[in-house]
Amino acid sequence: MQYIIMFIIVVGLSLSDILTGWIKAHISNTYRSSIIRLGLYRKFAEWLIMGVAIGLEVGLSMLGTFYHAEEVAGFAGAFAAVSIFLYITVMETVSILENFGEITPNAKWIKPILKKLDKFSGKEDDYTKE
Repeated sequence: MQYIIMFIIVVGLSLSDILTGWIKAHISNTYRSSIIRLGLYRKFAEWLIMGVAIGLEVGLSMLGTFYHAEEVAGFAGAFAAVSIFLYITVMETVSILENFGEITPNAKWIKPILKKLDKFSGKEDDYTKE
């Protein structure tokens, strides 16, 4: 059940990112079908990867019963699924915040956060523009 919840959260965050990106494009009048198509492909890839991670956890747990290593196999699968879930969750949340920052120029509290995240990731964008 926990993996169904993880998958629903990933899909919900992805859809929120798509929607905030669409609003950002509408406000800035920068619609490009190639960017939208690429974004949708990436979202489907995220869903696929999350599904594979969940399948890996279930498969490793089942395989562990055959080799009397249920705990090790269960831990390895859970670690993979949770790691991928956390990565996608953080990535989507940052993307939603970036979209929100561009949609709402008055949200000055978001710019220092995005600036710190960019320094952490090695990316140097200028979020001080209005």
